[in-house]
Amino acid sequence: MLSTILLPVGTSDTERVDELVSHAIDVAEPANATVVVAHVVSADEHDVDGKNYPYAIAEIGFDAQSRDLPSEKIARDIEPISDIVDRLEEAGVDVEIRAAVGNRESEILRIAEETGADNIIVGGRKRSPAGKAVFGSTAQKIMLNAPCPVTYVRDRS
Repeated sequence: MLSTILLPVGTSDTERVDELVSHAIDVAEPANATVVVAHVVSADEHDVDGKNYPYAIAEIGFDAQSRDLPSEKIARDIEPISDIVDRLEEAGVDVEIRAAVGNRESEILRIAEETGADNIIVGGRKRSPAGKAVFGSTAQKIMLNAPCPVTYVRDRS
């Protein structure tokens, strides 16, 4: 039985929002599961939306001891996270938000363990014929190391 679904979302998932939300609703609704929307900021990113990340992380209240970011601020301020959360809530799906700073794969797997995720939904993009043999590095590492089944949702564009 599914009770918790982890949906890691990055700023690069903007083009996959429809597919990710649709799939999360299709899985969560019949099971009455909670969707945990997670966003991980890579500690080595230097510039996003014109801001240097060390500054941006400090600005939103990053606690270096816990590696966690204020989830409500992330959900409100970062696209496509805010859009995904709104759409899931509008569909009547219970939603939790998690945000962290660090290595994306490691932090997503940590959040999966902490939340007791029964399924992880990861997004990906179309690949060239040669690239089809390998998923994106983040998705691939999650699929190979996840503590639960992983569903790969590719955008249709």
